[in-house]
Amino acid sequence: MTFSRLAFLLVALAVFVTGCGNAPQTPVASPSPTTSTAASPTPDEFAAVRVIYTKDCLSCHGDKGQGGPTKVDGKTIKVPALNSGHALGHSDKDFTGQIREGGDGMPAFEKKLTPKEIEGIIHFIRKEIQHK
Repeated sequence: MTFSRLAFLLVALAVFVTGCGNAPQTPVASPSPTTSTAASPTPDEFAAVRVIYTKDCLSCHGDKGQGGPTKVDGKTIKVPALNSGHALGHSDKDFTGQIREGGDGMPAFEKKLTPKEIEGIIHFIRKEIQHK
């Protein structure tokens, strides 16, 4: 390549890069490092409590808190619903006492669950089963 041809290419490149100096330059926005186009998954605030509910409550109270007849120690008992009826009027204190101490066919969970886990179960019942 001759010197004049190389010089012409360099000048042409310079004109192209600068836009001849007449055209307004439009800034190109680069993506911000903190901007995410993918949706972040919402953490499940009840993940740990779901495990407890599934293990200790589901077999009697059902997946939606519907309750109903179930066998406990060879006897059929009617398990109260958590999503309707009297349970809707129970205070957190009522639920805490029932879970801790049991009664009416329900086993006591005082030695099996911590106070924080019991509180989590009640919050789960309110938000996920009763939708309050």
